[in-house]
Amino acid sequence: MNGPPIAPSPGMNAIPPELSGGAPLIVVVMGVAGCGKSSVGQSLAAKLGDEFIEGDAHHPPANIEKMSAGVPLTDADRDGWLATLAGFIAEAHRAERGLVVACSALKRRYRDRLRGDCERVVFLHLHGDKALIASRMGARTAHFMPTALVDSQFADLEMPAADEAVLSYEVTLPAEAIVADAYARLTGDRKTGEKSGRNA
Repeated sequence: MNGPPIAPSPGMNAIPPELSGGAPLIVVVMGVAGCGKSSVGQSLAAKLGDEFIEGDAHHPPANIEKMSAGVPLTDADRDGWLATLAGFIAEAHRAERGLVVACSALKRRYRDRLRGDCERVVFLHLHGDKALIASRMGARTAHFMPTALVDSQFADLEMPAADEAVLSYEVTLPAEAIVADAYARLTGDRKTGEKSGRNA
């Protein structure tokens, strides 16, 4: 049985056409906790042949301690963490390498910080219903982020604007279908994208 067609958000139109013909893109897989950033990011990086960076692995111990206790992070808490990830992105930009980073990037100013002056950054936004995200978080056993922080994650989330280069996918879609479609759109391989446009 076929599922719903996979399509990019309107924000995809903000990606300059010339990017696909230049240096490899840098992709930030974003969204609230529990949306599947790590699995999609790892698979996409492998398909692109690029390095994958797990943003959560670069939180300082103090941040992990706060989140583990169910205390939401502040902008100040996230500042050093975002600076670290922005450094990885800037390094890849200078070296003209592709890169995939998993980072919540919930607020516009966070995304601007990560992007810096690199025009090759594209955000892949995974989004879904709060109840579904909460159930996914509750099912996780090896992560420090508790379900209690779901509300604060959604409260902080600022949806990408039309002027941001972004692909947006519902988390109800299979991860492999999201990766296949995103790969096709990011590389210009439209035929692959058309084949994966519907789920079997």
